[in-house]
Amino acid sequence: MIKQRTLKQTIQTTGVGLHCGTRVELRLRPAAVDTGIMFRRVDLDPVVELPASAMGVGDTRMASVLEKDGVRVSTVEHLLSACAGLGIDNLIVELNAEEIPIMDGSAASFVFLLQQAGYAEQDAAKKFIRVLKPVEVREGTGAQEKWARLDPWDGFRLKFFIEFNHPAIDGSGQTAEVDLGLESYIQEIARARTFGFMQDVETLRGMGLARGGSLENAIVMDEFRILNAGGLRYRNEFVRHKILDAMGDLYLIGHPLLTSYTAHKSGHAMNNKLLRALLAEPDAYEIVSFDGTAASAPTAYANQLREEWAAV
Repeated sequence: MIKQRTLKQTIQTTGVGLHCGTRVELRLRPAAVDTGIMFRRVDLDPVVELPASAMGVGDTRMASVLEKDGVRVSTVEHLLSACAGLGIDNLIVELNAEEIPIMDGSAASFVFLLQQAGYAEQDAAKKFIRVLKPVEVREGTGAQEKWARLDPWDGFRLKFFIEFNHPAIDGSGQTAEVDLGLESYIQEIARARTFGFMQDVETLRGMGLARGGSLENAIVMDEFRILNAGGLRYRNEFVRHKILDAMGDLYLIGHPLLTSYTAHKSGHAMNNKLLRALLAEPDAYEIVSFDGTAASAPTAYANQLREEWAAV
């Protein structure tokens, strides 16, 4: 049986919220079977719990934000991406502010924390959502068109296209594809950082966004070049980060997906619309488990079971 997975022990860290700019204490705790990923605002009395859920997403400006009765947990996508990449099914995420800390702008710090805590298999079958027919959402026309699509696939594959008219991004590549049956999430995706433009900073801060952004937690560009002294971690880091974000956004559906995801200029809002479109068509998906050994699972998840915890 391919089993559900949680952490062996509690682990914690501190950081700064990318958008709120405040210090955040974060604690990751083991959780019981079928809990899913549960966020807890422990700074509130009483404590408010917000489950990771596609239907629970409210604001999608520059991040995926869970909202419940006026309470928010913002920027959940990088932590959820790490959970998806390492196969964590059940987890309690406690924080004392409204935003998950940005850390270095990628999922690498969350991967490290999860690996340090270690994983524990649980006596219940892991549940997957298998896409049975194509589901697609589109917006705009011509040069403004953007779209995202899920197709049937016996594994988990993601392909992303971006379009930014900027010398640094043009030179790095605006297309990336990763098949997690063949490639490692940790090696190929987890270290890709979020990015932004200096000319947008004041506008974003006027909207209450990017108050904690810096060269320490994002790739920052002026009109011509990358300002970070160390340059890029991957040749096409910009589009790889979009895949990282998409993995986190898609994990809000509550279970690992068996699908091929393709997107053009998509973002948090479009990814959430795609999940809602899938859930609105009961004949477009099914929930499945695998009762055999790891070898009976789709290759993407068999590899995950074997490789992604090798450092633990």
